[in-house]
Amino acid sequence: MTALSLKHLDISYGETQITHGISLDIAEGESFALVGESGSGKSTVLKAVAGLAPQWTGSITVFGQPRSHGIDQHFARHCQMVFQDPYGSLHPRKTIDAILSEPLAIHGIGNQNSRVEDMLVAVGLDRKFRFRYPHQLSGGQRQRVAIARALMLEPKLLLLDEPTSALDVSVQAEILNLLKRLRRQQNLTFLMVTHNLPVVSFLCDRLAVMRHGRIVEIADVADLKRGALQEPYSRELMDISVAHAG
Repeated sequence: MTALSLKHLDISYGETQITHGISLDIAEGESFALVGESGSGKSTVLKAVAGLAPQWTGSITVFGQPRSHGIDQHFARHCQMVFQDPYGSLHPRKTIDAILSEPLAIHGIGNQNSRVEDMLVAVGLDRKFRFRYPHQLSGGQRQRVAIARALMLEPKLLLLDEPTSALDVSVQAEILNLLKRLRRQQNLTFLMVTHNLPVVSFLCDRLAVMRHGRIVEIADVADLKRGALQEPYSRELMDISVAHAG
């Protein structure tokens, strides 16, 4: 089954058109990356899917259901987003317990106590963190909480906006391993935005290269690992990534 289908997606902010004719299909259980330079429009695609960039034309379909414009409570049960900055995305004056319980309360889901504890365990956090505040946690721990919050409603599609770029390198690997494990255990589908091609190689099955709001190439990660991307711009991104890694 197709988890996410975008057809001729044009997204605008006011008078400024950001993306042009974005079309792609992501299979259920697949991990797919949007890569490109800053300003290429990749995060804007995530925001449109999440309902945070409502000015778009074309179609967005999630598990066969057309996506409406704007925030949709029913849609939230199927699709959630993990943001780049785990400190900015968590309410500073709410405990971890309150942050994780809130989606359950909004959607009228009971058994909150055990669900919160189970999710903390699932993301590798001790129960002692439950009644702490975000500022009392490290960056990696905060991102684990952000991932836990996204999973509280048991969605099948996760939108990941540079989920490790704000973290120390040593912590990035822990979060990537966590995401890989959760995807396998919960049969999750990922749409991830990143500029980090080694992250794509580790976590994803396919990628789309974006430039100036357009997709210039869709490829298998196997092609990325072999250095066999076709478009000159895609190869340029690979070269930059290799240079940074060195």
